[in-house]
Amino acid sequence: MTFSAKKFLKRATLSMAFAVAALGFYSYEIEPNILRTTSYDIETPKWQAEPPLHVVMAADFHVGCPSVDLNRLQGIVARINALKPDIIVLPGDFVTMLKGEDRVIGGQYIEPKDIAPVLKGLHARLGVYAVLGNHDEMNDPKGMREALEGAGIRVVDNDAIEINKDGHRFWIAGLSDDTTTRPDWKHTSAKITDGAPVVLIMHDPGAFLNVGDRPAVALAGHTHGGQVVVPFFEKHLENPYSRAPMKYLYGHISEKGRELIVTSGIGTSIVPLRFDAPPEIVSLELKGVKDVPKPVAKGPAAPSS
Repeated sequence: MTFSAKKFLKRATLSMAFAVAALGFYSYEIEPNILRTTSYDIETPKWQAEPPLHVVMAADFHVGCPSVDLNRLQGIVARINALKPDIIVLPGDFVTMLKGEDRVIGGQYIEPKDIAPVLKGLHARLGVYAVLGNHDEMNDPKGMREALEGAGIRVVDNDAIEINKDGHRFWIAGLSDDTTTRPDWKHTSAKITDGAPVVLIMHDPGAFLNVGDRPAVALAGHTHGGQVVVPFFEKHLENPYSRAPMKYLYGHISEKGRELIVTSGIGTSIVPLRFDAPPEIVSLELKGVKDVPKPVAKGPAAPSS
């Protein structure tokens, strides 16, 4: 190897080491602490002639992970309230793991009784609704449910609640976590007693595979948007944490009139890193399809003279 080749190799090695260090710093210190608001407008005939509904969704707080402590949670609550939603939905994973393979490196377990008083600060004129996630179920599901309910947040696992907005009715329905419990759409939908629109929330989008076309929209978390996304490679992987197909990893998925939104969530799991999957709050405007005027039928042309 010539001297110039050795020099080039040394420089290349140093450059690569610097790039890896910079990427690690960004993925640990910068991106997990970014919080964006992602907005969606969905027009669907399933919303009928209802006035638009402004839904704000925040999932996967994982309070106790390195990027989300109770102080930051207070700031997130303020950000959500500033959007002035009609309704707030929280699709689970409020805690980080106490033990097990899903425990985040460098994290600490924070009790539901300490998390819920902060979430009590959430305000929406039609209420705040939640389902539990797999981390909640594997730690203290009873404690989490009781803490949320005590904070005025209605937990709707396999349940449905009728809501009235400006004289128009709709339903908030929820499914329990798909990986740790048994989401039961048949049982839940039986509680929906009329044809009013349905907004469905779930933690794991895998449950969407067993839901019919009744909901106007389904809202989910769990995937973290991939959390650490390798460009051009993610779509070729299988999801090891959910039976949901990879097309349900993130964003707005529309399947023959079935609408699903999957959020990247707030916190982190296993590794305290995020790359190309920044934390987010979702702001959704759910609207009915505007009537399109039908073309006027024209008769035969008058004969020319």
